[in-house]
Amino acid sequence: MMEQKKSKSERAKRYALCVIGLFFSALGVAVTKRSALGVSPISSVANIMSLQFSALTLGNWLIIWNCVLILGQIVILRKKFQWIQLLQIPLSFLFGYFTDFGMWLFSWASWDFYPLRLVNVGVGTVLMGFGIALCVLSNTIMNSGEAFVKAIADTIHKDFGTLKICFDVSCVVIAVILSLLFFDFTIQGTREGTIIAALFTGVVIKFFTPRLHKPVEHILTTNRQEVVSG
Repeated sequence: MMEQKKSKSERAKRYALCVIGLFFSALGVAVTKRSALGVSPISSVANIMSLQFSALTLGNWLIIWNCVLILGQIVILRKKFQWIQLLQIPLSFLFGYFTDFGMWLFSWASWDFYPLRLVNVGVGTVLMGFGIALCVLSNTIMNSGEAFVKAIADTIHKDFGTLKICFDVSCVVIAVILSLLFFDFTIQGTREGTIIAALFTGVVIKFFTPRLHKPVEHILTTNRQEVVSG
């Protein structure tokens, strides 16, 4: 019974870590958005929709976009879809709410001075990468974007990394097409900040993941180790 309780405790801590990671990732989206130089590729479609249909916030559109990706997973995987992955839905809502909170929290961080706007992009990219690293280390539920790519990769038996790049590029292309349609053939909401985020978020993740692995695992498995030693 004690072993089971400790196992539940560790699982709870892993999901808590995932939520913390989502929080930092959402803050990263918000800070990058405040630069007015674009957002990360996976958020670019939601960003364009929020510009055109401003009755809904960026966070609201991110929730909708993530739910579309979850539905896509169900359609692609069909009977192979694991229903525990529906936990992506509440996590998507949290991510949307956290993003709107970040937009409010960093409402002051909108600059006319271009170098400061680049600083926004840099800080936002670091926050996103740090948050994603925490989510990866939590070893719980994948975010809807990566889970969507994995569903495609598992179905057509292609390399995940290659398809992830294709997915990010597709998101940007869709965002650009929507912008051209919505804003008189001009590109809005997708700029150099999107390219910077696309190029360097992975670098940040690779920087943090190995450095955080041991301390995070120590915190997550402390109770388990105490039970074994006891």
